[in-house]
Amino acid sequence: MSRIAYVNGRYLPHRDASVHVEDRGYQFADGVYEVCEVLGGRLVDERRHLDRLDRSLRELFIAAPMSRAALSAVLREVVRRNGVRNGMVYLQVTRGVARRDHAFPAPDTAPSVVVTARRTDREAQEALARKGVAVITVPENRWPRVDIKSVSLLPNVLAKQMAKEAGAREAWFVDADGYVTEGASTNAWIVTADRTIVTRPADSGILRGITRTVAFEVAADLGYKIEERPFTVAEAHAADEAFISAATTVIMPVVRIDGTPVGTGVPGPVATALRLKFHDFSEVA
Repeated sequence: MSRIAYVNGRYLPHRDASVHVEDRGYQFADGVYEVCEVLGGRLVDERRHLDRLDRSLRELFIAAPMSRAALSAVLREVVRRNGVRNGMVYLQVTRGVARRDHAFPAPDTAPSVVVTARRTDREAQEALARKGVAVITVPENRWPRVDIKSVSLLPNVLAKQMAKEAGAREAWFVDADGYVTEGASTNAWIVTADRTIVTRPADSGILRGITRTVAFEVAADLGYKIEERPFTVAEAHAADEAFISAATTVIMPVVRIDGTPVGTGVPGPVATALRLKFHDFSEVA
């Protein structure tokens, strides 16, 4: 089955899908995006993702491209046309096509919408979770408004490449005070010796991850305490466990940070339990 993409009202073969050269997403990274997990052909936490999309659009003064009901229908149709049972659906909205000028275009400029979907190997993901992943740390060099899920991701791209070259799966940004902010595409967590889960507060310093939000509910049900506070790289190195969270990874145990084993060097019981119970608390529709 050939892949299908939705671009500005049309369902097109993936190889033919394109946007105008003066789309502001291409020219200025002037847009936002969301990624939803697809599980059994259904969207995971769609409501929460669309709520966050609405917020990102408001923060950047970009008009909603269509009603929420219409957008939801497009997401589901792209998933259906691509035959995705387990995978992800990607949604991007930009300020639209206009003559290249830094200032906003005319108010009646229509936003651009792109939706794609692809399958992922769930068995491979589970095998990876049983093994755990490595992360490295890199200096924080992103703009301050990372709470907006913007398509402006060049520092994240460079951090991911550094991680790849180091044989790691993810890079954790570290601020000027030595505290971990978040990963290049994930939220960052550690677990202390008394099984307290620690993650940075979701203020303007990190993105309020949807998977992060659901993880709080799972942790509460399992009886784990969560502290929202910054933690240092040294504290992460000394932690009993660490993990990352995102729609593309769910809860993924971290077993090495900068080459140093975390805890026993294998996935720990807290991260494993959170992953096992996660979809009992996410909204699958």
